Amino acid sequence: MFETKIQEGVLQLSRPGTRWLSTGWDGGRSHGEAAYNVTVPSGWERTDLERYAAGRLESAGFDADGPVLLTGVSQEHARLARHGPVVAVATVGLSNPAALAVDPDDEPADSDATTERGRAPTGTCNLFVGTTRDLAAGALANVLTVAAEAKAATLLSAVGFTGTTSDAVVAACDPAGEPAAFSGSATPVGDAVRACVRDALTASLESRYADDAPPASVADADHGIVTTTTTEVDKL
Repeated sequence: MFETKIQEGVLQLSRPGTRWLSTGWDGGRSHGEAAYNVTVPSGWERTDLERYAAGRLESAGFDADGPVLLTGVSQEHARLARHGPVVAVATVGLSNPAALAVDPDDEPADSDATTERGRAPTGTCNLFVGTTRDLAAGALANVLTVAAEAKAATLLSAVGFTGTTSDAVVAACDPAGEPAAFSGSATPVGDAVRACVRDALTASLESRYADDAPPASVADADHGIVTTTTTEVDKL
């Protein structure tokens, strides 16, 4: 299974020979032994992300290349859940919630404006989901969908938001593992992904907000957004 290590505000998730697929700033497909979750300091406004990430990994003593996610949440709130061939690691912060108005007409006229737009987000829900199965290319990509769906359902139930404005997911699989062509919710991998994401997110949320409550609405948050945009829908 995947191994974890935290040093100087950097969490490393590692397993030799892993295939990774990231939605982060340096996202896409890669092959290697590690991925990282990096906590940035309060007021952080760097834009040279590649240079910054490389410096943080070097300072923390990590030399393996791999996808990097950034967050304002301390790694002390990282939580890991495992079931069968799947492991999920989550850090949860909700200072920048993102809500979707299913009926935009019910929302205040100015609710779609973000607050404190110039500040770097101090929240973010970052997820790392790995399996020891050798997933087909489409199945690995589908893990992102399954994980995001589980994240949205979990957070919507717990706090009324589906996520934040800066969430990201890294999916991973073992090319030397037992082959799996699919990862949908009804498969062993997909079912385990849903359960692990739910439990890791819930535990991290409870840790992060053990002493104070998460924002009750976008208006109560440091920054965030309610999507009230309407579109034109046509019959095809």
